Amino acid sequence: MKHFPIFVSVENQRLILSGGGDAAMAKLRLLMKTEARIEVYCTSPAPEIEAWAAEGHLSLIRRPLSATDVAGARLVYAADEDEAADARIKSLAETAGVLVNIVDNLADSAFITPAIVDRDPVTVAIGTEGAAPVLARAIKRDLEERLPVTLGTLARIGKTFRGAVEALPFGRKRRDFWAEYYFDKGPKTLANGGEAAVQDGLRALLAHHLSDKSGSGHVALVGAGPGDPELLTLKARRALDEADVIIHDRLVAPDILELARREATLLDVGKQGFGRHTPQDEIGRLMVRHAQRGLHVVRLKSGDPAIYGRLDEEIDALDAAGVAWSIVPGITSASAAAAGIGQSLTRRGRNSALRILTGHDTEGFAEQDWAALARPDTVAAIYMAKKGARFLQGRLLMHGAAADTPVTIVENASRPQARTLSSCLATLASDLDAADLGGPAILLYGIAPRAAEARLPELQELAHAP
Repeated sequence: MKHFPIFVSVENQRLILSGGGDAAMAKLRLLMKTEARIEVYCTSPAPEIEAWAAEGHLSLIRRPLSATDVAGARLVYAADEDEAADARIKSLAETAGVLVNIVDNLADSAFITPAIVDRDPVTVAIGTEGAAPVLARAIKRDLEERLPVTLGTLARIGKTFRGAVEALPFGRKRRDFWAEYYFDKGPKTLANGGEAAVQDGLRALLAHHLSDKSGSGHVALVGAGPGDPELLTLKARRALDEADVIIHDRLVAPDILELARREATLLDVGKQGFGRHTPQDEIGRLMVRHAQRGLHVVRLKSGDPAIYGRLDEEIDALDAAGVAWSIVPGITSASAAAAGIGQSLTRRGRNSALRILTGHDTEGFAEQDWAALARPDTVAAIYMAKKGARFLQGRLLMHGAAADTPVTIVENASRPQARTLSSCLATLASDLDAADLGGPAILLYGIAPRAAEARLPELQELAHAP
């Protein structure tokens, strides 16, 4: 982020603009929405600027800008559409210590003016740092259509009521009040009874929230999916928006954690195989402790919480404490990995069953029904299998699995840094050692990437080589 977005206070402050042509008029149409004192310096202003001055929207000074004019200004705009004139304005502003914007010159500007959706006092600013103005306009158009014109009226009325709402406890209770006002009671009351009815409705709504003692907490056990934020379900996204506390695993992608509210508390309880470990009992205590404070807690797990997510143990801890909970499923990494290699996990004529296995459990490397796995055309998605690959390979070969059985390892499924390793059972362990995978990986046993299927005869020949 090269430009940090802020909202500058301009009420009754001097905003200076040098210029009188098309660029100046475009900028002035935006500046006149503010409560600033606008001064325009120009020897030959456009008729529209003269009209705005006559109507009292701005002060028109028919001469070039000088150093003494700049002193004490909040912002300066250079819109002369002349390189030398703009450079002079920039020099005057910098000498006076005033931020300057040179219209259509990002490199020499100290600040930029974003595209704006105006629902005063609600303002949405959209900036692309000059990289994609067409995209900024498209986003603005989309937001203009989505945000009702009454939003500003509701915000102005709500602003006058903020002091009274401080009677509610800080945090979730206040957020619940304002959410009900802006997204339910407020719009309905304004449409049916006008602004006077909204004031009465606010008082009734506050009385209801003050008397409501039901502020019990809740835990949502949410699947974050394999890592791509676009694969989050709408329900998971909404849970992140509402969460006061997010207790997350190590494998949850940073891009997904960025979607949380800025005020939310993020607690990393990640576990790493044969490494860092947060006791499961401690995770249970954390969920219960925060929920009993009346907070909305999201227990965020990579993939789907019901697949090797120790979901039942966490539900048992919540039930024992009498804490309400819900489950939000997520896309599991097996599905994302199969999609990434262009394959399905089941296919007519190949496999009518899919096995979902773990490479290790609490006792170490996990034993399986090796004879069943070794049968031809068996397909299995094996989680947490990197460290146990040699054990897995040995057990399968010992039980008669074909050495040329295709095996695909997908690291960081669905993420930009995803890697695919196409192997076979005979060379699985050595291929994994050579690849030196560092990210989370899933092993798809019995499936080759679609592009590699044509090379299976070659791989089989290598597998049988002495």
